[in-house]
Amino acid sequence: MPNGFDIEGRPSATRVVVAMSGGVDSSVTAALLAEAGYDVVGITLQLYDHGAATHRKGACCAGRDIVDARAVAERLGIPHYVLDYESRFKEAVIDRFAESYVAGETPVPCVECNQSIKFRDLLETARELDAKVLATGHYVASRALPDGSRALYRAREAERDQSYFLFATTRAQLDFLRFPLGERTKAETRELARHFGLSVAEKHDSQDICFVPSGHYGDVIERLRPGAAAPGEIVDLSGRVLGRHDGIIHFTVGQRRGLGIAAGRSLYVVRLDAPSRRVVVGPREALRTSRIRLREVNWLGDGTIEDALERRPEVCVKVRSTRPPQPAWLRCGAGDGGIEVELIGGEDGVSPGQACVFYDAAEGQARVLGGGIIAGTVAAAAGTGTPAELAVAH
Repeated sequence: MPNGFDIEGRPSATRVVVAMSGGVDSSVTAALLAEAGYDVVGITLQLYDHGAATHRKGACCAGRDIVDARAVAERLGIPHYVLDYESRFKEAVIDRFAESYVAGETPVPCVECNQSIKFRDLLETARELDAKVLATGHYVASRALPDGSRALYRAREAERDQSYFLFATTRAQLDFLRFPLGERTKAETRELARHFGLSVAEKHDSQDICFVPSGHYGDVIERLRPGAAAPGEIVDLSGRVLGRHDGIIHFTVGQRRGLGIAAGRSLYVVRLDAPSRRVVVGPREALRTSRIRLREVNWLGDGTIEDALERRPEVCVKVRSTRPPQPAWLRCGAGDGGIEVELIGGEDGVSPGQACVFYDAAEGQARVLGGGIIAGTVAAAAGTGTPAELAVAH
C-alpha cells in the first residue's frame, strides 16, 4: 500500500535501515520512520580517527557522532549498530582524494563517499539485513516514475540541496534508497528534532570534508603522500617565471589569494601542470571556459546516454556545489570520444576533479539527469575569442 515514504508493505512488517551519522538530519529521518511504525535499524559507520575526533565540531562519522547516534537510537527505541569501515573509507575516499590533488585536481570526496561507501557497501549491508530500503538524511528527493523506476530530484530548499554530491547514484541504487527530508526545510527538520526530544536538535551541521577538520588540505596530503608538496615555478601564460611555490597541492584553478607574487594586477590560477610542478597564472578572462570534458559519467535520464547525445539535449549544469545551474548542451567529445558539455554562457574557474552535474531544463532544473567528473576544459584564449585548450587533466 502506498504511504508517505513511498515504501511498499505494511510498516510494522517492513524493515528500513537508516544511515545515522549522528547529526540532526539522519536522526530525524530515523525518528520519522520509527513514528510511522517501520521496523527501523540504525547503522553508523566508523570512517576514520577511531574516536580521536570525539569533541570536534563539524566532524561526522567519528567519535562524538557515534555517541550521539547511539543516544538517538536509544531515545527512539530502535537497534543501533556501528560498523568499522575505516579501511574501506581510506582506500576509496581519502587515498583517492590525495591522488587527485597530487595530479593537479580539486576533488569532491563526498561524491566518492556516497557512491562507494554509503550507497554501495552500506546498501549491501542493508540488503543482508533483509531491509526493504536504505534511508538517509540527505536533502534530495526520490520519486517514482510511471514505469516503476525512480528518479532523483533537487531538494525543496535550494540552499540545502545535496543533489550535486549524489549524481553518481545508479538507477539500481535509487530503487532501494529513500530521502525523507527532500521535501522539508532545515528549519522544519530542527523543529521535528525538538518535537521528538532528540539531543542533537541544535547540533552544528557537519562540514563538507569531514576528515580535513582544519581545512588545511595540504597537511593531510603531505602526510599521506610524502614529497607531494615539492616546490616549483609560478609562470604566466607565456611561460615567464614570476615566482616559486611550495607545492601545487596548495592551489586550485580560479584561486587569486595566496599566490605570493607581485605582478601589479590581479592574477588567477589558470592551470596546474602536475608533471612539471608548474602553477600557471593569468588574468581573469583566461579562466573563461566554453567546453568541459568529462570522465566517469553516470546517466539518470530517460533512455541511455547514447540516445540523449543523439538529440544533443539542452540541459542545465552545475560545475561547483555552490554555483547555480546554467544552460548547456551535451555532446559527444571529439577525437577519443567521451562526453563534452558546451556551456552556453561560459563559466569561470572550472577545475578538473570537480563534478559537473546535469539537470533537466524542461523540468525547471528539478530532475537530476546524472553527471561526471571534470577531466579538462577548453576555454576562449584571452584577446582572440578562439578556443584554446587550457587544462586537460587526463
